[in-house]
Amino acid sequence: MKSFRLIAMMLACWCVVGAQAQSLKQEGASVDGLVPEGWEHIEALGDLDSDGIKDLAMIVTPNFKEHLTVRDDGYVYNYNQPILAIYVGNAQGGYKLWKTYDATLRIRDEFCTIDRTLEITDRHVLRVSTEDFCSAGSYGTDQTTYSYRYQDGDFFLIGMDNISMQRNTGERETVSENYLTRKRQTITDNAFKKRARKVERWSNLTKEPLKKLGEQEM
Repeated sequence: MKSFRLIAMMLACWCVVGAQAQSLKQEGASVDGLVPEGWEHIEALGDLDSDGIKDLAMIVTPNFKEHLTVRDDGYVYNYNQPILAIYVGNAQGGYKLWKTYDATLRIRDEFCTIDRTLEITDRHVLRVSTEDFCSAGSYGTDQTTYSYRYQDGDFFLIGMDNISMQRNTGERETVSENYLTRKRQTITDNAFKKRARKVERWSNLTKEPLKKLGEQEM
């Protein structure tokens, strides 16, 4: 596997995309030293490129005032564009920016929130999970996890898991797609009924090139 660290050096001249991403530090010894004060952020540590050194993935949300809206009761809606950032770890425990993705993550709206989590697994897979919840206009909830693996100099989407449910009826559908085996598993059941019948179906996916991180909106 081509070294993820070598790619970081090659991309150093253009890895910062957009004015917002430029506020992230190029390198630092800790998360607090990389993210501007006041920006919301979540992070995950783990070895992404199988070199034995922990790397860093973060989702950061700026707090630029022009994209903040204050409700009558004081609640603040943050409509800033979230940024996904990946940093290469070094043997000294610090991090160097490899690449940012500032148009990949969806922006919340007035009635629907988007909660996200990040994970780097022991198998060197980056997992980005999103959970949508709408307070008006829909009874549906939707949770999706995207799995990316570093290979051939970039991150590629190797799997997707989605759980959708109707809050009024409990009807639920779980879909798992594996883009390496080209298989899809679909399970339907009811979250409110303990003895609800589960129906499992398998199908084949069309063979297509793997999508790179940044080509799939999340």
